[in-house]
Amino acid sequence: MTEITRVPLHPIAKGSLAKLWLGILAAIVFGAGLAWAAMPQGADLEELTAGSGPTPGANDVVFVRYKGTLPDGTVFDESQDIPLPVQGIFPEGTPLPLDRMLPAFSEGVQQMQPGGTYRLTIPGDEGYGAEPPPGSPIPPNSPLIFEVELIEAMSAEDFERRLQTLQQALQMQGAPGAPGAEGAAPPPPPSE
Repeated sequence: MTEITRVPLHPIAKGSLAKLWLGILAAIVFGAGLAWAAMPQGADLEELTAGSGPTPGANDVVFVRYKGTLPDGTVFDESQDIPLPVQGIFPEGTPLPLDRMLPAFSEGVQQMQPGGTYRLTIPGDEGYGAEPPPGSPIPPNSPLIFEVELIEAMSAEDFERRLQTLQQALQMQGAPGAPGAEGAAPPPPPSE
C-alpha cells in the first residue's frame, strides 16, 4: 500500500491576496502600455478587401501594388509590375523590403494580410515631415495616403535565394552558345 504524505497548508497572510491582485493588475497595465507603444501613432489602416494568411514581419520583403496620393488626390508614387523574364520565381507586383521603408508605412503593412487591399493614411509628421524628397510633389508635413494590395510576403533570405536563382537563369540565357543568346550559332536549316 502507498502512503500519502500530508503537507500542512498555512493560512494566507493578511494583505497577501490584495498584493497578488495588484501585481496582476500592474502586469496587465504594463502589457497594454507596451502594445500601445508598438502601434503606429496616428497612422490609420482601413481594410478595403479582406486578405488571409500570416501578416509580414519587420524584415520581410513584400510584393505589392500601391498608389500614393496626397489629400487633394495628387498621385506622387505608383508601383509598376516588374516584368521578370523567368516566371515562377517571384510573384507579381513591386518588391519592397520593409526594413527600408518609412517606419509608419512598414508598420502599417505588417498589419496587412496577403490578398487584401488596404488604405493606409500616414500623418505628415510620420511621413516625410518638413523635408520631403527633393523634386517630389509632396509639400512639407503633408499626410500621405496609400492604397496597397498585398500580394505576397517572404523573408529577406527567401528573397535573396530567389534573386540568385533569377541571376543564374539570366546568365544561362545569356551564355555564349545558349539558345537565344547573342552570338550563338544560328540553328541549322530545316532538312527537306
